[in-house]
Amino acid sequence: GYRLPIDERILADTDTLMVFGLDHILSEQEAGPEEIDAIENWLRREGTCLLLAPHHDVGFSDDFAQRQTEYQHHGDPLVPRQQRFGQYTRSLMTALGVPVRNVWGLRPAVVDGTKEIAPLTALRDLDTAGLLDHVTTFNFHPHLPHYELTAPESESLRVLGRQRVDPDRPHPFTAAGNTEFNALIWMPPADQRAGDIVLVDSTNFTTLFGGTDSLKNFWRNLATLR
Repeated sequence: GYRLPIDERILADTDTLMVFGLDHILSEQEAGPEEIDAIENWLRREGTCLLLAPHHDVGFSDDFAQRQTEYQHHGDPLVPRQQRFGQYTRSLMTALGVPVRNVWGLRPAVVDGTKEIAPLTALRDLDTAGLLDHVTTFNFHPHLPHYELTAPESESLRVLGRQRVDPDRPHPFTAAGNTEFNALIWMPPADQRAGDIVLVDSTNFTTLFGGTDSLKNFWRNLATLR
């Protein structure tokens, strides 16, 4: 293969850039300084939106018993006890000052008696951009990342949606007292950045895991954000 760096040729006529972090950490991919400069300059333009979607980080611990617990929690035999994604996206987030890290691979709860994903816990009072207008659910996927904040929530760092974790499958995340993981984060324009930054998992942009009118509404809201 060959590298196709993000540069001004890509960004010149782009309003929304979606970066899906499906690269395995073992591949040691990093955003280059030229890419970072190009994206920073692009985000100074009003009407831009950068969507960052680092996928799950299953089995990051050296504790093999914990890896086995995680494996049994997500229940997907196609995903091994260690499958770590998103170094490229993480490097981009670090360079852009996005205080978020993708951790775990969590199985969402479902509506009792069905296979339908439980509704989002939507923080609509913080959603002044309308990303969750007419949105009640995302896609079911058995190993979704928790977007852990590494800075306090603020006007410029807003958790807009949380997803309930399957309570019947033990996991270190729920053992620590957590019941929901961060599924949607929005960083409105701030300082020199005129564009928005949104974090949500890449699986919400495919019909491979199902699809609902709610999800279509989310796509529309993102595309018409500004």
